[in-house]
Amino acid sequence: MKIFFCFIVSLLLMSSLFAQKMRPYGVALSETKLDGKSVTVVAADTSIKTFDEPTFAKLTDSKFHNGTIEVNVLSKFLPKAPDWARGFIGIAFRINNDNSKFECIYIRPDNGRVNDQVRRNHSTQYFSYPDHKFSDFRMTDPEKYESYADMGMNEWIKMKIVVKGDHAKLFINDSKQPCLIINDLKYGADMSGSIGLWVGNWTEGYFSDLKITN
Repeated sequence: MKIFFCFIVSLLLMSSLFAQKMRPYGVALSETKLDGKSVTVVAADTSIKTFDEPTFAKLTDSKFHNGTIEVNVLSKFLPKAPDWARGFIGIAFRINNDNSKFECIYIRPDNGRVNDQVRRNHSTQYFSYPDHKFSDFRMTDPEKYESYADMGMNEWIKMKIVVKGDHAKLFINDSKQPCLIINDLKYGADMSGSIGLWVGNWTEGYFSDLKITN
C-alpha cells in the first residue's frame, strides 16, 4: 500500500509542477516551455541583498518529514547579475508555517567547472534558516557543509536529497555516492514541514520532474 501511495504522489507531482498549489516568497513564479516541456520558473527578487533567505515557491499542500526529494534544476543568471552570482538553486524542506525556520540544500552551478579549486569545493551547500547560513558555517565549521560536484550553468542537473531524522544526503545526476552528507540537521530529527523550490540571489531557476517520496 505504501509503495502504491508513493507512486501516485510521484505521478501527480511530475505531471505538472505548476499545477500544484505553490505560493511565492521573495521570488517571482511562472511557467514556460523549455526543451519541449512545461517547467516552473522561480526568479529571485533582486532587491533582496542578504544571502540564504526564505526565497522559494512553497508547495502549500506538502508535508515532509523523512523521505526522498528528486528534482531536475537548471540555473541562469538574471540580467545585470554581479560577478559574485553563482546560480544558487536547490530545495528547502521542513519549512514551518510562517517560513521562519527551514532546512535547505542548494548548489552553485557556476562553481562546478571553474579553474579554481576553492570555488569548486563550494559547489554544494547546506544551511539552516535563520541561524546557520553559509557564512556562519564558514566561520564555525569550514568545509563541513559544502563540497564539490560536477555541474554547470544553463544545463539540467538532477538533485536527489535523502532525509532521515537529523541526517541528509545530496546526490547529483544519478551518482551512486552522495556528494554532500549532513549528519546533524540543525532542527533535529523531529521537525517536519513544507517543501520549497528555492533560488538565491540573482538566479532564474527552472524546475521540472519533482518527485517526493515519504
